[in-house]
Amino acid sequence: MERVVDLDQAAAVIDERVARWLEAGLTVGRTTWRDEAAPWPPQLETDRELVRDPDSVGVRVSGPADTELGVVLFRGGWADVEFIADLDDAGTLPAFGIDSAAAFGARLDQWVLRVFG
Repeated sequence: MERVVDLDQAAAVIDERVARWLEAGLTVGRTTWRDEAAPWPPQLETDRELVRDPDSVGVRVSGPADTELGVVLFRGGWADVEFIADLDDAGTLPAFGIDSAAAFGARLDQWVLRVFG
């Protein structure tokens, strides 16, 4: 997979936002990593040191009334984004063309605002 986004920088972008999310009353799961070099089926790791060749980094954020946002960014420049804002507003959000950690941070802020207000 082409390396468009530095996933360590993207993880730092997530880490920069955790305190703000916690202050807003959200719950933040541990950052997860997937290793391209790991045997199939790949396992998600929460310890970056165990991942030699990361191809994705993810985080799950939960809020009141069962709101939830799950984001997995792939080094190729796209993300899998799933959310539940309420019973009538759930699904996936488009997430492609992410060409840097800064661009990921901007999109992450938009997704959090979309789901948690």
